[in-house]
Amino acid sequence: RIQITEGHLHINGEVVERKLIGEYMIRNKRGDFVSTLLYLETLPGGRSHRIIEISDEMILDNTDEYLVPEGHYFAMGDNRDNSLDSRVLTGVGFVPEVNLVGRAERLFFSQDGSAKVWQFWKWLFAVRYSRLFQEIT
Repeated sequence: RIQITEGHLHINGEVVERKLIGEYMIRNKRGDFVSTLLYLETLPGGRSHRIIEISDEMILDNTDEYLVPEGHYFAMGDNRDNSLDSRVLTGVGFVPEVNLVGRAERLFFSQDGSAKVWQFWKWLFAVRYSRLFQEIT
């Protein structure tokens, strides 16, 4: 059972620990910088990862409870207010185990969404160079 309430992740009725690290700047699709908050979220079992939130009042920050079917996984993006993930059942939804082919170990490419495919003159400024080839932990 998974649910989000006021931006906080709950797994099987228990709130997942989330500690504020600080402010984090991202670029929106128009290329403008937006201030977000960077958190360290620690899952049951001790595995931690960073997430960013613009606020705890966005459309996917308060959800119904999701019951993940047997043989499926629930996946969430690290940019919680701008991720099309398992919270959107008509989008990604629950991921069947048979669709998992391996573990991601490196981020190959990242861009901020400010350049469309046909806007090649903007590509240089849209790349998030600090994320290229980063190890995924």
